[in-house]
Amino acid sequence: MDWLDALPDARVLRTPAALLDYRRDESHVVGPLPRAVVRPRSVAALRELVRRAGEEGFTLVPRGAGSGKAGGCVPSPSSVVVDLSDWPGSIVVNPANLSLTAPASAGLAAVKAAADGHGLWYPPDPNSWPLCSFGGSLATNAGGPNACKYGMTRRWVLRVEALMADGEVHGFGIESIKQNSGPNLAHWLIGGEGLFGLILGASVALLPRPREHLTVLLPLPAAGLLPALPARLFGAGLLPSAMEFWDAAVLADLRAHGPAEARRWPGEALVLLEFDDAGCSHAGFIEHLLEVLGDWGEAAQLATGTAQREALWAIRRMTSTHLKQRFPGKVSEDVVVPRDRLPEFFERLAALDTPTVSYGHLGDGNLHVNLLHAGGLDEAALDEALAPLFALCIELGGTLSGEHGIGLAKRAAFLRHTDPYVLSALRAIKQALDPQGVFNAGKVL
Repeated sequence: MDWLDALPDARVLRTPAALLDYRRDESHVVGPLPRAVVRPRSVAALRELVRRAGEEGFTLVPRGAGSGKAGGCVPSPSSVVVDLSDWPGSIVVNPANLSLTAPASAGLAAVKAAADGHGLWYPPDPNSWPLCSFGGSLATNAGGPNACKYGMTRRWVLRVEALMADGEVHGFGIESIKQNSGPNLAHWLIGGEGLFGLILGASVALLPRPREHLTVLLPLPAAGLLPALPARLFGAGLLPSAMEFWDAAVLADLRAHGPAEARRWPGEALVLLEFDDAGCSHAGFIEHLLEVLGDWGEAAQLATGTAQREALWAIRRMTSTHLKQRFPGKVSEDVVVPRDRLPEFFERLAALDTPTVSYGHLGDGNLHVNLLHAGGLDEAALDEALAPLFALCIELGGTLSGEHGIGLAKRAAFLRHTDPYVLSALRAIKQALDPQGVFNAGKVL
């Protein structure tokens, strides 16, 4: 691959030492060293990469900040990683359109900050938002706590620019919320994990920034009350912008080994609620909420100020990091169960011969189920350990992933549990858009 040395407008990494960090993301998957890592700065570099990949039969693996949790940006054998960190472009906010345009290389934190500077708000907030890239959040259809009310990344995407298999950059969609001229190819790219093309930038919709927040730390006297909470709130006309939970096992570990604040938390399980409705910080709203919660709300901590809110959210956002530091080999799955099946799910999860701890997004049924001691298992043993969990979610009408994606980490389970017709259709789309397998071959499908 000597032609790499002459690649225009690009930085090329080829030494083993430089390639080492590219073998993995934040999942448990570790891949081989790629042939090279290319950090392109122009369409000319991308065009040459696509041409060479088609001629020589290697695949291009897109990579943002490497914070994904499904192995989607992990190299496959004989691949070239396309690191978009140097891709040019700036973040542009259009207040009149309630939209924002940014390159894939922008940090999601910078995107959210740019919107905030205009009194606007971009809702998607994966736990990795302080460090993940905008492009990575698009490729994985990132979620987060706010998905409870505001949905996933795909809901906010208006237009996508992507490198496709012809070596050219194409735009899909327009910078408007109304566009109904046939199927929207942009939405195939969002969450496509780089299978159909390489996302280079996008325009997304914004909202006026919420002016009020009410954050509630709600200890529950029994973990068995967790599944009933969403229905109680929704039935009373209350839709939190976030509804996060910790089960008894996670809470016990945080109390024993976490920060000082966590050690004082009461309850057998814990829920973090947040509301952003107009008037949610006023006495009338709070009184209604406490009336709905009844006895459950007696030990609740309420915060409306920024500093108090951040203190409560800090514990939630560090939970994954805390568990990873305590259990470096843990495997975290982000399964989904319909909310009305949560009571049965928790009951049957406890009966499985698979020790787990859980936390995550109670409001939308996206549960982070952690196998704390799975790091020593080989691929076959890990698949066997996870099989009952995945089978249970599918049986209850759920799915394997709510926000992390499939990548390599869940590929075998995805192929096993997905309707063969759906797999056939997805493969046909892949063949139509990328007939030579230039983009991220071997992932998902």
